[in-house]
Amino acid sequence: MADTRRRVKVYTLNEDRQWDDRGTGHVSSSYVERLKGMSLLVRAESDGSLLLESKINPNTAYQKQQDTLIVWSEAENYDLALSFQEKAGCDEIWEKICQVQGKDPSVDITQDLVDESEEERFDDMSSPGLELPPCELSRLEELAELVVTSLPSPLRREKLALALENEGYIKKLLELFHVCEDLENVEGLHHLYEIIKGIFLLNRTALFEVMFSEECIMDVIGCLEYDPSLSLPRKHREFLTKTAKFKEVIPISDPELKLKIHQTYRVQYIQDMVLPTPSVFEENMLSTLHSFIFFNKVEIVGMLQEDEKFLTELFAQLTDDGTDDDKRQELGMDDVQVRSAATDIFSYLVEYNPSMVREFVMQEAQQNDDDILLINLIIEHMICDPDPELGGAVQLMGLLRTLVDPENMLATANKTEKTEFLSFFYKHCMHVLTAPLLANTTEEKPSKGEPSPNNDDFQTAQLLALILELLTFCVEHHTYHIKNYIINKDILRRVLVLMGSKHAFVALCALRFMRKIIGLKDEFYNRYIMKAFLFEAVVKAFLNNGSRYNLLNSAIIEMFEFIRVEDVKSLTAHVIENYWKALEDVDYVQTFKGLKLRYEQQRERQDNPKLDSMRSILRNNRYRRDARTLEEEEEMWFNTDEDEMEDGESVLLTTDKSKNDDEIMDHFGKFMERKKLKEGDEKEVLTKSTLTGRQSPSFKLSFSSTSSGSSKSSLTSQSASTNSPGSPGSPGSPGSPGSIAKSTPHMAAITTKGGLIGLVDYPDDDEEEEEDSDEKEQSTPLTKKSRLGS
Repeated sequence: MADTRRRVKVYTLNEDRQWDDRGTGHVSSSYVERLKGMSLLVRAESDGSLLLESKINPNTAYQKQQDTLIVWSEAENYDLALSFQEKAGCDEIWEKICQVQGKDPSVDITQDLVDESEEERFDDMSSPGLELPPCELSRLEELAELVVTSLPSPLRREKLALALENEGYIKKLLELFHVCEDLENVEGLHHLYEIIKGIFLLNRTALFEVMFSEECIMDVIGCLEYDPSLSLPRKHREFLTKTAKFKEVIPISDPELKLKIHQTYRVQYIQDMVLPTPSVFEENMLSTLHSFIFFNKVEIVGMLQEDEKFLTELFAQLTDDGTDDDKRQELGMDDVQVRSAATDIFSYLVEYNPSMVREFVMQEAQQNDDDILLINLIIEHMICDPDPELGGAVQLMGLLRTLVDPENMLATANKTEKTEFLSFFYKHCMHVLTAPLLANTTEEKPSKGEPSPNNDDFQTAQLLALILELLTFCVEHHTYHIKNYIINKDILRRVLVLMGSKHAFVALCALRFMRKIIGLKDEFYNRYIMKAFLFEAVVKAFLNNGSRYNLLNSAIIEMFEFIRVEDVKSLTAHVIENYWKALEDVDYVQTFKGLKLRYEQQRERQDNPKLDSMRSILRNNRYRRDARTLEEEEEMWFNTDEDEMEDGESVLLTTDKSKNDDEIMDHFGKFMERKKLKEGDEKEVLTKSTLTGRQSPSFKLSFSSTSSGSSKSSLTSQSASTNSPGSPGSPGSPGSPGSIAKSTPHMAAITTKGGLIGLVDYPDDDEEEEEDSDEKEQSTPLTKKSRLGS
């Protein structure tokens, strides 16, 4: 496998100043005899052909960019770039280049002022400046060559810039430009193009001040019309003088301001339209030009702010109802621009300090009507957004969400911003936000007889989706305020009308809103949903969706699955009692059958309150024993090795095998007495157990004696059917580690202080129908694992 560190793409800059991909290969550096020096070689990864063979010239300026790009120029209009796949490969080749040129690899450009050769430094000290040739037609070619060759060296650029400044050379060149145009000297005009373009690349503010002056700028633009690469000259001056017109919508009295505006427009035009697209290497050489334009604009704004007459007249016309639309557009402030500017300003304020905005709007409410409150105006702009994609509305909705987010609200000792602002918002603003929702979900019913949105076009659907998104956020974060609003205004019922929308995303937004409410498991919400039969719209949407396996289908099933898993009893009963017939045939998921099972279990508990009461007692309580005795017996239990117990041995454990049957009966009698006392005296608390059952247990005691004289006993339930030898545990021996099967009675261990441990068997839920008057008595063995499970 080839080394990916050296994998590169080769790019060259074409005549249109665009980068062309010359192929992908692997780069290496080696000595090439033909070129008499170290060279960069790139061979194509496809066929091994040579994509690039470039000698590393000691005087060529190489530039490393973005850690994986090396750029350089080999000729006047021939720029090259290597784009590396990995940074490590770029660093290796960069070190080779710097080694040949004697540079430090830590630099990003090999030719810099601090890296000039010793010979150039000596020349700098011996000659204070660069001598320019006389500004004559016959010397233009020599001057053009001098400018081009000086550009790669920062030191020579500095010398050239100083010479041009000191000798007033630019104005002399522009005089020659007129001569060349009058004589139609095309060759001289081409040289002047190269000279003026090179002066731009010197990146000197002092030179720009001369070139962009009122007397010189049009001649500079004229020089740049004669690009040698073009067959015909451009007509930039004609466009600027005849096509582009300066119009004063409001008269500007300051002549200096006028001149600055003209200059800025023309320099911007030079940067955008006249100068050729700079190469990667030249981009940094025009930074001063960008700065010149920027600071000019800053100066213009400052001068306008100081002109009180101008601003007064401007705002007077903007606020005048008599100003027509054409005039407003001329003022540069049409409705779209005003809306955009206002949104940007409001966005900056909210992002910077939302608490300050909230404080302002609450103070505003004390003085103004709801219709002109800032937040309500924002909501109205959101609702009336003319953009079909609602780009502005999306931005404004995000700002509203920030304002109503309790996470960024402050709480102090004197006041709570959350309480105050949310009370204000729900009283003065929420009705404006929900107005489109309520207007589009009235009780009007179409011919099909089912509720549906009044206006279901795409733009309205998008707006309703945005509103629902914010309301869902409120349900999650506001709880009290939004709960009162939803229930009092019957909002959920209106939202669920949107389940009939032809736009799936709107139906999903409505469903998401209801799902967020159900997820709170709040009985106030649940009673509201059941009283209004709000599941009806969801069930209808589910049935209308048919067998299509889509997002709506999955989302609805997930909501009902949540109700089942979380055992939301009230909603479970409501769904089964009212919609089971519509849902009972859905068998590709077990959600609805699981809901039915939950419902039946609830009904069983309700139909057998005594059983439920007994089960609660047995589940939560046992009679209390001395804590030390309990700890000792538990310690003994866990210390007993399961392997010590034989398969045929009864699991009834005794700490003293000399106990006789009378003692066992005595202990059991005491247990029953304590159990009766518990019902009247809370001081006798039964210890906890995991037993469950549907009916009151009855007990029968049986005994068996071994030949050794040790007595073993067990307690079995009268309602339990005869068990197979392995029934109490997992298949196999009674000591298997499996959990008790569903059909196996749960066992409760009864331990007396004397050491006897008796086992009481309570019937399980599923054995209710198995109760028989002819039940047989049988000692049911219990393994150690089973006892732990109880």
